Amino acid sequence: MTTLKQATGPAYTRIYSVGAARGENAVPNDDLIGPIDSSDEWIRQRTGIITRTRAVPETDAIDLSTAAAVEAIEKSGVAPSDIDVVIVATISNPKQTPSVSAIVADRVGANPAAAYDINAACAGYAYAVAQADALIRAGAATHALVIGAEKLSDVVDPTDRSISFLLGDGAGAVVIGPSDTPGISATVWGSDGSKADAVGMNHTLTEFRDGQAPWPTLRQEGPTVFRWAVWEMAKVAKQALEQAGIEASDLAAFIPHQANMRIIDEFAKQLKLPEATVIARDIETTGNTSAASIPLATHRLLQEHPELSGGLALQIGFGAGLVFGAQVVVLP
Repeated sequence: MTTLKQATGPAYTRIYSVGAARGENAVPNDDLIGPIDSSDEWIRQRTGIITRTRAVPETDAIDLSTAAAVEAIEKSGVAPSDIDVVIVATISNPKQTPSVSAIVADRVGANPAAAYDINAACAGYAYAVAQADALIRAGAATHALVIGAEKLSDVVDPTDRSISFLLGDGAGAVVIGPSDTPGISATVWGSDGSKADAVGMNHTLTEFRDGQAPWPTLRQEGPTVFRWAVWEMAKVAKQALEQAGIEASDLAAFIPHQANMRIIDEFAKQLKLPEATVIARDIETTGNTSAASIPLATHRLLQEHPELSGGLALQIGFGAGLVFGAQVVVLP
């Protein structure tokens, strides 16, 4: 009997570079408070957001993805034609199909790379990094382009007090490839579908089509999500440190999903992060961009703190599903 030939890849991978694209408009709290009968002070206290970036109507998640990808590829030193898999984490593809990833792969010159989208909401980027790392080490790919991209302003109800004022638009991209030393730790990931109603769309597209409901928009049960994020996700973050074989004191940076500044602060307390660890707080001026938030925050951190390059960062995403994913990475 003939044995099948099996592919094998390098022992380790790492992130080579990061690219970013944010929505063109900075939208301050004052622009949003009327319909939700709120105040700038209330939004700042509850979320830490001063302004958020939102794209113009003509810009979609595909455009944002492409812009971020072009920067990441240019900085990586990898030729676009050498990228053989493109993974886009998004919940805001303007169409059910085709994928954002196939269009982006073509636009950036990576055609005919394998291309697919994943829907894991705010954990999508961490999921995609886990997949790229595994695919490369298995020999199924050599270089991966991983993108987290969202245009959440398309699924916002301006009168909704639960989540609408949190959301922004943007995309963050990384190129991942072989490494001589470990650059991405084992991922701690999972889901809890029993809490599916805690965050998500309030209607289906078929209900909208049949005139039974308005256009689907995002909603959340704030207190439920806050408690889950603070208590359960702090445990996941600690597990990710254990999996990586490091202590919190070894971290140069902590890059959590930019969901809410209060959640980020509580995380830092529970992880007992030392003063020297730089904490990403991109939410203040970008807002919550779901799958894009971790790569966007990483891009900003490296711009503002170039000395973090080569240091260890713990990244953790969590959101609708409910789903979560965390890993430690070496910053490019």
